[in-house]
Amino acid sequence: MFPHMRTTIDINDALLHAVKARAAREHKTLKETFEQALRAFLADPAPPGAAPPIPVFRGGGVQPGVDLTDSAALRDLMDAES
Repeated sequence: MFPHMRTTIDINDALLHAVKARAAREHKTLKETFEQALRAFLADPAPPGAAPPIPVFRGGGVQPGVDLTDSAALRDLMDAES
């Protein structure tokens, strides 16, 4: 088990109030709530700055004749449709 360390951090008042309220609702201490949040943050597999996942929509795919690698042609096509 890791040793415990005491530290001081500066947190926005509204954020701290929200964390305290959640801790109270969940019958947890502020320490438990912060540790849970930090563990979830560290467990996130997305590296910092990673792009969010691209949404996938149902449909027939790309329209015939549309070249996704040609940004100028895509812009012209979108301008023509509006």
